[in-house]
Order: sequence, then C-alpha cells, then structure tokens
Amino acid sequence: MKQKNPIEFQASKPFSLGVEIELQIVDRNELNLTPRAPEILAMVPAELQERIKPEFIRSMIEVNTEICSNMDQVKENLTYLLQQAEKIADANNCLLFATSLHPFAKHNDQVLTSDPRYDRIMDDLQMVGRRFITQGLHVHVGMNDPQAAIRVCDNIRIFLPILLALTCSSPYYEGIDTGLHSYRAKLFEALPLAGMPDKLGSWEQYIEMVTLLTNTGIINDVRDLWWDVRTHPDFGTIEIRICDLPSSFEEILAIVALIQGLVVNLTESDKHLNPNMQVMKSNKWQAARYGLEGRFVYPLLQKKISMQEAAKEIFTKATPAMEQLGTSHYLSVLRQIVKSGTSSIHQRKIFDKQNDFSAIIKELHPKFWQ
Repeated sequence: MKQKNPIEFQASKPFSLGVEIELQIVDRNELNLTPRAPEILAMVPAELQERIKPEFIRSMIEVNTEICSNMDQVKENLTYLLQQAEKIADANNCLLFATSLHPFAKHNDQVLTSDPRYDRIMDDLQMVGRRFITQGLHVHVGMNDPQAAIRVCDNIRIFLPILLALTCSSPYYEGIDTGLHSYRAKLFEALPLAGMPDKLGSWEQYIEMVTLLTNTGIINDVRDLWWDVRTHPDFGTIEIRICDLPSSFEEILAIVALIQGLVVNLTESDKHLNPNMQVMKSNKWQAARYGLEGRFVYPLLQKKISMQEAAKEIFTKATPAMEQLGTSHYLSVLRQIVKSGTSSIHQRKIFDKQNDFSAIIKELHPKFWQ
C-alpha cells in the first residue's frame, strides 16, 4: 500500500508564531467543569470560528491565533480572542479558567464532543482517553527548511523539561493532591505515541517513519503523533507541546517569547545532538514531580544543577535572540516565575490556607489579566 498523500514541508516565515490555548469551561456558580462548549461556540461570530474551536470534551474550548509575525501580534491576537471568548462564556453563566487540570472535576462527568476524529481516538483509547481531561499551551514556530526543523526538534528536547517546570499548573486531579506539580504530563504519557520523542535524525528519516506508521495503520496522519515536540509539515512549523498552561496571561506570553528565542538560538547552530534518552526522561520526571524545585542533568555534559539554575541558563541562552526580536522585556516575567513559583505552587498555597478547591478558581481567575 502506498501512502496517498506524500508529506511535503510547507515552508513558512522563519520564527513566525502560532499559539494554541486550551481553556476550561467552568460554571460560574458551582465552579465545576460544565459541558457548555456547544452553546458558547454557537455564539462565536463566523469570522472567529477558526480561532475559537471545540475540543474533545465539551467542558473546554481551544483558542488559537492567526499566523503572527512577532510577539506584539501574538499579544494583540490572543487578547482579542480571549476577551471575545470570555464575553460569550459570561453570557452563558460560565468562566474560562486557565490551568492544566481542574482541581476537583471528575472525568466520568465529562461529555465528549461529537466528531469523527475524536470518536475514533476515544474508541481506541478507552479509559486512558476518558481520564485525559487536561488543558495545555501549544506553540508553533515557523521554519523555512525541513532539515533545520528536524534538527531543532531533536536539539530542543534537552530543554523541554525546563519549559515544563516553568509552566506547571496541574497538581490536583479529581480532588486529590497528586504530589506532582504537573500531573498532566503523566496523563499525557499514557497516550500512545506521546511524550519525549526519539531522535528524528533527518527529514528523510522522518518521512520514512511517518510513512511506515501511516501505511501500517498505526496513525492516520501526523496529528496522531502526540509528542512533546513535533514538526508540523502542513504549517511549516515545529510545535512545542510539553507546557502546562500558566494561569497568567503575561506568563503565557513570556513562555511563548522564550520558546521563540530558544528556537532562534538553536537554528543558528549546525550541531545535531543525540542526548541520552534516559537522562531526558529523568529530567522530565523531575519537572513534573518537583517543578522548579527539581534537579536537571545536562545529558551530554553529565552536569547536575537545580531546575531553577537550568531555567536561568536557558534565559541567558535565549537572551541575544530575544533582544534581536524585541522581546527581552519578557525576561523579567520569566525571572519572576522562578522567584515566585508557578501556578501549581500558588494553587497549593491557596488550598493549604483555605482547604477549599473552589477557592483556587476564585482567587486565580481574577488574576489572569493582572
């Protein structure tokens, strides 16, 4: 059997951006997840229906930007889209809440969105899929060369655990403290073909792998590769998918700017690294379990440092590119995350003080735009 649609990399403007944000739909009174996406989406203006979209459960929606040339456009685009979505949610007596797991909602209460692709996936995943009621932040960065895209995908894997540690926002699941800062990361790894990808090597090797997986029916298309980072040939991007969703708009923007700067830095190098997978998996566990209090090991140097030190080192690594892109003002936001902690830290402080999961939403939701 031959693949019907040969994969071509649709080159895009280097370092252009596309951002996808998955948001919880929360009942304003009960503060639990509520399956009101159909009602909300029915009120979205026609011109925004490609930007505000359904997700696989009806208690969440996705907001995604247009292709943006720079961070100013990302900020403008996201601000407008999120505010429009919030107004519609408010008209339906709902809030849109930004964390990667609702603190007490039950997965058995969620209603699936009717869609042929979601139906196929959920029929295959069964309980693994039904438990996956998480939200994330996905960042596309434009590339104009498929070989460079593969090289950056391979090389950025070293730094993915640090990006996770900077965004942790899912410590609770179904009213239980999981003991992790990002339980979403572990739920995600239960999915087939998810998690930290192996080295891709080259565009030709990538095509060979995707062709094998497609022709043997393991995947339908490249969207079924749920890796922490992947190339997206149709968009001409690499897509960083490891991040939890920060609870602050400024933190979301700062993480996007950091990812863009890091990709620029890695694109400038012609090195193609092959770090030890077990070390990278250990680093990811440290990020998911301990957040910024974890440890980080450079797999090629056998150098062990704290996750906070590792975060500061990638800030330094990305700074020249961010200065060139005019986004270096976001470095102060990133440093504040290291100093004050991520959403997971703030959620635990609120719960420890009030012993009330609803208090987490009551306190964090109004601070999103601050």
